[in-house]
Amino acid sequence: MNSSTGCSVSLMKETIIEVDDPLIRALCDPAVYDHDVESVRVIETHISWVLLTGSYVYKIKKPVSLPFVDFSTLGRRRTFCEEELRLNRRLAPNLYLDVVPIGGSIEHPIIGAHPVIEYAVKLREFPPGARLDERLEAGGVPVGDIHALAETIANFHGSLSSSQRFGSPVAITRAALSNVRETEQVLRRTKCGEDLAALRDWIAARCKELERIFAARKRQGAIREGHGDLHLENLAYWDNRIVPFDALEFDLHLRWIDVIDEVAFLVMDLMAHDRAGLAHELLNRYLEVTGDYAGLEVFRFYLVHRALVRAKVAAIKGVHADHYIRCACRLIQPSAPLLLITHGLSGSGKTSVTNQLISRLPAIRCRSDLERKRLHGLAPQTRSGATVGTGLYTRNSSQETYATLQHHAALGLRAGINVMVDATFLRRAERESFIRLADRERARFTMLDCRAPEPVLRQRIEARREQKLDASEATIEVLDHQLATNEPFNREELKFVVPVDTQRDIDYDALERRVAHGHRFS
Repeated sequence: MNSSTGCSVSLMKETIIEVDDPLIRALCDPAVYDHDVESVRVIETHISWVLLTGSYVYKIKKPVSLPFVDFSTLGRRRTFCEEELRLNRRLAPNLYLDVVPIGGSIEHPIIGAHPVIEYAVKLREFPPGARLDERLEAGGVPVGDIHALAETIANFHGSLSSSQRFGSPVAITRAALSNVRETEQVLRRTKCGEDLAALRDWIAARCKELERIFAARKRQGAIREGHGDLHLENLAYWDNRIVPFDALEFDLHLRWIDVIDEVAFLVMDLMAHDRAGLAHELLNRYLEVTGDYAGLEVFRFYLVHRALVRAKVAAIKGVHADHYIRCACRLIQPSAPLLLITHGLSGSGKTSVTNQLISRLPAIRCRSDLERKRLHGLAPQTRSGATVGTGLYTRNSSQETYATLQHHAALGLRAGINVMVDATFLRRAERESFIRLADRERARFTMLDCRAPEPVLRQRIEARREQKLDASEATIEVLDHQLATNEPFNREELKFVVPVDTQRDIDYDALERRVAHGHRFS
C-alpha cells in the first residue's frame, strides 16, 4: 500500500499492548539496558516495535515483507535503521543518537553485543504531551513557534539537492489516483462514499490540468529528498522548539517529493484540526523565506491529496477520518478569496497591521520590501544603500516589483487563498492594476488605508532605521519623496477603502470583519 504508515515514538495515544514476540518480551526487562530503567512500555505498529524506557527509545523494525516495505532480512533492517538515522539527523540531530546492535540470544538479549541478532534505532524520549497535535489540543501553540518551524522547513528545503529521477507528472498522477482508490477501500463501510467519489473526480481532473505544471516544477528543481511524512504527530517540542522527527525511510518515492507538497501536508493537517490561522502563518512564513510562490499553482491539489492520505492512515489505525474528508471536501469547493492591498506612506504601520490579519482572515501576505530585495538577490536584512531613484528604487525596479507582487497574488487567489499585498500603492496605476486582477479572478477586494500623522511617520522611520530589524530601507528622504508624489484616491477607488488609524489602539476583531467583507465584483 502506497501510504505513510511508518511507526513513530509519538504514538502515545495508542494502546500499550501485551507482547507476544519473544525478543520484544525479553527487551521489556529493565536489566537488559546499560542505563537506569524503571519500566519499559511497548507500542506496536504493523512494521515496528517501539520500546520506551523513560530516557531513551529503541525502535526495532519487524521482519516483515509487505507491498510497500521489505524488512524481511537482518541486513535490510540494519540498512533501513541507518537510513532512518541519516534522514532524521538532518532535522533532529539531538534527538536521534545511533543505530545499536542487539546481541546475545532472543531469550537473553544484550544491547550492544555481537554477534548481532537485531538492530534498533536509539533516540531520546521526549515527555508525554510534547507532540504538536497534543500541544494544540491542550491549549495551543504560539505563533512565533510556528514561524520558527516554517523557517526550519524552508532552510532545510533550501539545503537539499534536487532530482530529475522522481516527481514526473505520470508518477504524481499514479500515486494520487492509487491513494484515492486505497482510501475508498478502507473507508468503504463508512458514509463517505459520495464525498470520496467527488474527491476522486476532482483529483483526476486536476492531474490532467496540472500535468504541465508538475513537469515544470520538476525541471525547476522542486523535487527533493524531504522528510516525507510531515504532519502534526511527527513534530514535537524538544529543546524549546518544534522539531520534525520520524522521517519516512522505507520508500524513496514518498520522500523525494515536491517541497510544496511537504508544506501542504502540514498546512492541511493544521486546517483539519481547525487551526486555519496557524496553517496560514506557517505557509506565509515559508513563502516569505523561500519565495516559492510558484508552488501555489499546485498547492490546493497537494492539500486535497494529503487530506486523503491522512484519512486513509487514520482508517487503517482505526481512528476517525471524518475531519480529513471534511477538510478535503471544503478544499474542492469553489471560493471567492479576498485580495487586500495596503495603502500608506512609509512608517504608516502597513506591515504591523497585516501581521495581525494573517491568522484572522486567514491569508498569506506578499511584501514589496521582501520581493524587491529578492529580485536583486539580496537577503531581507541586507542594506543596499540605494536612495530615491537609484538601485532598488528606480522606476523600472518598482514596476518589476509590483508586477512580481501581482503575479504572486494571482497564484494565491487561483489556489483559493486570501492574499494581502503589503506595499505603499501610492500611484493610482498600481492600485488600478490590482483592482483589475481581483475582477479577473472573481475575488473580493479591499484597500486598507493605513494612516498616521507625519511626525509619527518620521519617528517610526528613524527608529526602524536604527534597529535594522526590518527589510524596509525607507528613509526620511523616501518619505519626503512620497509626500510630494502621492496620488490620492479618486471617487471610484473610495468604495474599496477601509481606513485605519495606526496611531490609536486597533480593534482587530472589528477590522477583520470590515476588510474580510470586501467588494464583490458583479
